Amino acid sequence: MGAADRARARLVDGLRNSGRVRHAAVEEAFRAVPRHLFLPQVPLARAYADEAVAVQSVDGVTTSSASQPSMMAIMLEQLDLRPGHRVLEIGAGTGYNAALLARIVGPAGRVVAVDIDPDLIRDAARHLVDAGVRGVELVCGDGALGHPPGAPYDRIMLTVGSGDIRPEWIAQLAPGGRLLLPLELRGTQLSVALDLGRDGALHSDSVARCAFVRLRGVGALHDGGASVGDGLTVVPADGRVIDPELVSAALAMPGASRPLPRPLGASDLWDGFGLSLALAERGTCRLLAAADTADDPGAASELLPVGAGRATLALLPDRSDHAGLAAVVLDPIADPGAAGPWPVRVRAFGPTGGAAADRVKAAYEAWAAAGRPTVADLRLSVTEHPGRTPPEPPRGAVAVDTPHCRVLVRSTTTAPGRT
Repeated sequence: MGAADRARARLVDGLRNSGRVRHAAVEEAFRAVPRHLFLPQVPLARAYADEAVAVQSVDGVTTSSASQPSMMAIMLEQLDLRPGHRVLEIGAGTGYNAALLARIVGPAGRVVAVDIDPDLIRDAARHLVDAGVRGVELVCGDGALGHPPGAPYDRIMLTVGSGDIRPEWIAQLAPGGRLLLPLELRGTQLSVALDLGRDGALHSDSVARCAFVRLRGVGALHDGGASVGDGLTVVPADGRVIDPELVSAALAMPGASRPLPRPLGASDLWDGFGLSLALAERGTCRLLAAADTADDPGAASELLPVGAGRATLALLPDRSDHAGLAAVVLDPIADPGAAGPWPVRVRAFGPTGGAAADRVKAAYEAWAAAGRPTVADLRLSVTEHPGRTPPEPPRGAVAVDTPHCRVLVRSTTTAPGRT
């Protein structure tokens, strides 16, 4: 057994032991397909590390990456492939995921991988040849439109993030087919497996947290983020346009704070309370600070030390004539270098910050009363966009409208739905 085989075996053993890989067909695919041949410029140890590897960037922004193997395993398990399935992959990348798909569906199946970038398609083709993989058709095109010539598909899988569920994807699914995509929902990206029901709607089978490079082309998502000074960026969860001058003015007027009863960790910030707040309150935002602002004596110093920089949740009241917001901040007793969970407070900023802080605290109490649900507790149903006067969502559900669809979000816990 050579070094590459040993490294691959260690990676797959780790995926299996951690529970990311559960089914024999997924495990066999990971053991059979040599990942390092899809990352020829990457050292062997990194090729088989459980981490994402950026393979293309434009102006310093990553536009394509080889996904983290553990995330790939989670999504392949969600996809529930069978031998003979016809599969459309949107976002070909290095070609590695398409190779795994082809291994699982076997010679009786078919895999079509679409990517908008001709350079990526060219490199993926070379990688597939080098790895001896057959049964993959590569297409250079805009994945937002799918690939009608190969439809219908038993499975459609996106390996790029999307803020919408395109009607083209639904139309190209076979009856009872499954669409799996990283869906951005009020600022949080979710890996959602959606089955096409007899009613023509999509219903989720499973939901997991994820983070992917975003879709390019006609389906590109724009988050509306804006710099508010002092190294801070505010990103609205619903993509609305904000006034950075009002946010800056609010942050310059810190007010009273009140503690939350339990610490929050990074997963609570993004997956649990963060998403719950965003679903309950349309004005939810994320405040982000770069790593070099960590010791800034201003607002950045109170943000939670997430990753290389700092970040937190904020709520901007839907008012254009007042400067005010509320943010979840580190408690003064917290160790700013700790990995979390952190003791936190809700701080008001600006004239309208007090009312916003009350709403954040109320949303936290509802989330805590429901058992602190995470994304795995969510159930989604997707229907066509209802038009200009949509009906009220069912009790216990929150409606999120995308450009083409309405997504109804429910929790398996007892938290009440709010719009």
